[in-house]
Amino acid sequence: MKLPDLRSADLAGKKVLLRLDLDVPFVRGVHDNPKFNVSVLADPSRLEASLPTIKYLLDQKCKIVACGHLGRPRKQFPISPASPKLRGASNFPRFAQASRDEQFPKENEEFSLQLIAKWFAYKLNSQEEETNIGEFRGWKIKENFYLLENLRFHKGEEENSEEFAKKLAGLADTYVNDAFASSHRSHASVVGVCRLLPHFAGLHLQEEIKVLSQVLGNPRRPLTVVIGGEKIETKLPLVEKMFGFADSLLVGGEIAGQKEALSLTGGKTDLFVADLTDNGEDITDDSLNKFVEIINKSATVVWNGPLGVVRTGFLETPTIKFARTLSENPNVYSVVGGGDTVEVIVRLKLKDKFSFVSTGGGSMLEFLAGQSLPGLQALQN
Repeated sequence: MKLPDLRSADLAGKKVLLRLDLDVPFVRGVHDNPKFNVSVLADPSRLEASLPTIKYLLDQKCKIVACGHLGRPRKQFPISPASPKLRGASNFPRFAQASRDEQFPKENEEFSLQLIAKWFAYKLNSQEEETNIGEFRGWKIKENFYLLENLRFHKGEEENSEEFAKKLAGLADTYVNDAFASSHRSHASVVGVCRLLPHFAGLHLQEEIKVLSQVLGNPRRPLTVVIGGEKIETKLPLVEKMFGFADSLLVGGEIAGQKEALSLTGGKTDLFVADLTDNGEDITDDSLNKFVEIINKSATVVWNGPLGVVRTGFLETPTIKFARTLSENPNVYSVVGGGDTVEVIVRLKLKDKFSFVSTGGGSMLEFLAGQSLPGLQALQN
């Protein structure tokens, strides 16, 4: 798949709307702490993945307006008007100190991107500053780098509203998508803006497509695909796609309990569906041993989804034991994805021991299953 590369464009001095993956897990209940610390992020992988694109654009003297979402806010509301003195201003950037009277509803505070703004400011040796960006609330992270508040606070985002897309597009003259984990969504900031601005793929997005395309096109064999998790409806398309393509297909997690849906026949793939413990929370030790035996004979392993319930701490669950074993095998090219899976390997400090860690969950599943991702399709148009 060939996507328009931002490095092939003349972006010097341009205003760039940059879509990022900002939906990251973190420890809750710290927003009111004046000694807020960026270390409360449970897994900053998606934020870290965006830094090469951000730094490239800053080196090009671009004015960046980054945007994205966090979680699923319980209530959505329209854009609140910007300060009156901003209306009619003709030059970008149009900024003013955000009004303290325009706070979002209390129940949505946990979905604010304030923590994300602090993280970026920390990484870029700066100090975030609340501000309005056009008609949007947000933060100035540093000179020429701004971040909009959670886009899902606006109902037009998930509705892919043309009016909302125009408001976003009005902040820039070029669009860059570096949000692979959101590219399976037909949302305004992923799809709608592409119809209105020249558009390009960010550096991390291109790397995701390169690695996952290699898995589908010409992987080192034997190829083993390990699928876990709890939502059979999201995992079954990948199971069906890999059956007949992968050399071995291992299924664990809660979905392994639905053996009838996983009864596939006729392919050349060695399909093994794990047995679950009596409480249904983990795969059995015998099944784990079988998984380990198979991956140790593999050249490429793709893993998406935990093999059981994800628990806090470092209790040696089958998921943790499997992660350690896979990470310690130097002969295997390992590709890992899925929010819960990545959170586990980050907590175990194993991330750097895997060949490639995808930021995608659903988008990784859909891409490997051969489904069309709206965000990628929009970039190609």
